[in-house]
Amino acid sequence: MCGRFTLRYSATAFAQQLGLFDVPAFEPRYNIAPTQSIAVIRNHDGQRQAADLHWGLIPSWADDPSIGNRMINARGETVASKPSFRSAFKQRRCLILADGFYEWQKLGKAKQPYYFTLRDGGVFAFAGLWEHWKRDSVTIDSATIITTEANDLLRSIHERMPVILRPEAYQRWLDPKLSDAGELESLLKPYSADEMQSTPVGTWVNSPSHEGARCVQAAE
Repeated sequence: MCGRFTLRYSATAFAQQLGLFDVPAFEPRYNIAPTQSIAVIRNHDGQRQAADLHWGLIPSWADDPSIGNRMINARGETVASKPSFRSAFKQRRCLILADGFYEWQKLGKAKQPYYFTLRDGGVFAFAGLWEHWKRDSVTIDSATIITTEANDLLRSIHERMPVILRPEAYQRWLDPKLSDAGELESLLKPYSADEMQSTPVGTWVNSPSHEGARCVQAAE
């Protein structure tokens, strides 16, 4: 799964690669947690845009938006067929901006957090889905992160990892005209372990209420 991640650096240059030139500034965030807002790039009303969405996908048919608390991740193996995600998979895909994520290794009764980044330390994009939910006067746009099996770097820590898309896949993932499930599913693969790195960090990050650079400091 992916339950916590970071976006520490400006994503302006990243967004401009996708033809977005009016991009809001992203404040550095070191401990993004479920139910918080996350920065995404999506197609909406025929336009490509940057947006802040609620993390935890709320299907349009849901009666209670709290269902989103259980929808922070979508398994890549079933995303095309599961009722909660299949409509969004066909029509509402997005890029979720990040530059690192955390996973926890069980060590007896304790859990050791690890911080995973690309070796070059740059911003990247998770494969995501988004939905629009409305009841009466309340509207919520929400998103989920797609996961896949862990690569060799993560496997000893956790069996799953978020899907990190390669830059050459961004256009295809966002293309509203692309609906072939097989072609889309071919993008949902583990990222190369050789191009990633991990760092054990202190337990300060364990609390979702904690923020700041201390979250990514190496464990002593």
